[in-house]
Amino acid sequence: MKILVLTDGIYPFVIGGMQKHSFYLAKYLVDQGEQVTLVHCVPYGKPLPTHNEVLTAMQLENSIAFETIALHFPKAGILPGHYLKESYLYSKLVYLKLKDRLCDFDFIYAKGFSAWHLLHLKKTIKTIPHIGVKFHGYEMFQKPASFKAWLQNYMLKGPVKWNNKHADFVFSYGFKITEIIRSIGVEEKQIIEIPTGIDASWLCDSIPIPKIRAFVFIGRYERRKGIEELNASLQNLIKSERFQFHFIGPIPNSVKVVHENIIYHGKVMESAKIKSIMEQCQVLVAPSHSEGMPNVIMEGMAQGLAIITTHVGAIEAVVDETNGWFVAPGDSADLTNVLADVIHSDVQLVGQKQKNSRSKISSFLWPNIADRIISAVANRK
Repeated sequence: MKILVLTDGIYPFVIGGMQKHSFYLAKYLVDQGEQVTLVHCVPYGKPLPTHNEVLTAMQLENSIAFETIALHFPKAGILPGHYLKESYLYSKLVYLKLKDRLCDFDFIYAKGFSAWHLLHLKKTIKTIPHIGVKFHGYEMFQKPASFKAWLQNYMLKGPVKWNNKHADFVFSYGFKITEIIRSIGVEEKQIIEIPTGIDASWLCDSIPIPKIRAFVFIGRYERRKGIEELNASLQNLIKSERFQFHFIGPIPNSVKVVHENIIYHGKVMESAKIKSIMEQCQVLVAPSHSEGMPNVIMEGMAQGLAIITTHVGAIEAVVDETNGWFVAPGDSADLTNVLADVIHSDVQLVGQKQKNSRSKISSFLWPNIADRIISAVANRK
């Protein structure tokens, strides 16, 4: 089967959860024997990754079954809504690059807005194969964490809804993501529910048991990630509780909580270093206001961490009471109470949740996820 994968970047050339998903999606579709053409991009002005650089990053051998096409994402504008304009222009670049070859493919798997122009053309060009669209978190339809987020979401809602309703199929992580997709008018028969995956290299051999209760947050300083509520909780807890907290990600100095047991590692890209920090912890904290199915939760579970998180997106596909605790998004008091409970929890209770995380994640390995995607696509091409 010939599958065309369209995306607005792949890890490590572009950083982000969708880009990491695109990376593994392409890699494991090829690993499972499918013929894949991957169209990806980097920001305007950056050097285009070569095919050999992509092969090296994916640890794949050169093969006629895998083709990569790198493009530049259009130059950023300054007017409100410029991202939408650039996204549509990128989708036109994708079409122009492939217009004479579209009939060669059995299925198009399109991330975000990358098939926007193709969806417009499907009305008149009958040789365009079925297009399955994948928006990851649908944050624009979830509760915003600030007025700025509300404004951004408002601008995105219409185009996201249009792309979903005009696609042949829509990929969903499940749970609340599927509820959102239904609510914007996509028919049930068009929805394909498949969770994200985790690479086997993240699986730990033993469960970490630090001497002091230790937590970790992984991510950038972004309002919807719940870091302001987390900071407020930490300011309260350091006055009376004994624990350790690690931050992995670019956190501005102005918002750091100063305490000897709160450690900021900064931006860390190397998987080995991230794992070494996780080995010092027992619990990953992800108190997001909105999400899809976060890679950091998958990676934390693979490393044997229990999870504190929120009932948003498709997080409930991997986290429940057996391996974690839920807090209300945007509620620092609730987060403080749960963190305090975990600090005082019995070592065996936390350890069992850690073991359950490691056990649950084994059914989300990428080869299994790729097989599910291949089966779904084959039945709908």
